[in-house]
Amino acid sequence: MTTDPLAPLLDLADIAPAVRQARDRFDEALRHRALRRHGGQVAAEVSLRSAVASAALEGYAHEREAVRAGTVTDPVLQGALRVAGALPGLAELWPKAPRQVLARLHVLAARDVVPEPELGRPVPEPVVGARLDGLAALVAGGTKVSPLVLAAVVHGELLALRPFAGPSGVVARGAARLVLLSTGTDPRGLLAVDVGHHEREPEYVGSAGAFATGTPDGLRSWLRHYMTAVEVGADQLTRIGDEVLAAS
Repeated sequence: MTTDPLAPLLDLADIAPAVRQARDRFDEALRHRALRRHGGQVAAEVSLRSAVASAALEGYAHEREAVRAGTVTDPVLQGALRVAGALPGLAELWPKAPRQVLARLHVLAARDVVPEPELGRPVPEPVVGARLDGLAALVAGGTKVSPLVLAAVVHGELLALRPFAGPSGVVARGAARLVLLSTGTDPRGLLAVDVGHHEREPEYVGSAGAFATGTPDGLRSWLRHYMTAVEVGADQLTRIGDEVLAAS
């Protein structure tokens, strides 16, 4: 019997309850009345806010309304918007060919930022290739833990590796959202978890650094942050739903 490589994460102090609480908060947000008739509008707003947050976490902050108006030409922000828009179409392929999808995400994120020959190509380091292979195996069915935990691990590992040149963090956040889309946890892309990361940016940066150490405490720090970001993302969904209903 093969041991699930991620199962021990749920034995870390407070993690299993944090995962349940985060999932419960999201499930509650999914009952919002706005999703019955305005689900597409809500999903589009979540996508926009997620892209703005992801670009800001990469060091390129822009006002949301300026982005909405189409006046921001910054290539990192434009890349984050392209990634956000492509996620629904990549969800089915993600568990089948995760390395191919990661390359596609990098092409979308880094166009006009890094030289064209580097687009979609991981840095040529053996350790990066080996760890990407391990991550791909997890995505392709190598674990049965909650998709929230798998998304956190995918996100943290890609942040630690930075396997692509340029805005690699945009790729990491897009990949984490793909875990939730492809597993059916968030099939409509309604969880604004990147907004949660941005609202708690110092914690995000610190816990990501802790994750990279690979220690139990470091892993626990990142997982706790991630589940808190999920809760913030769920609250953001509720807020967007309220705004949509108020405007309709």
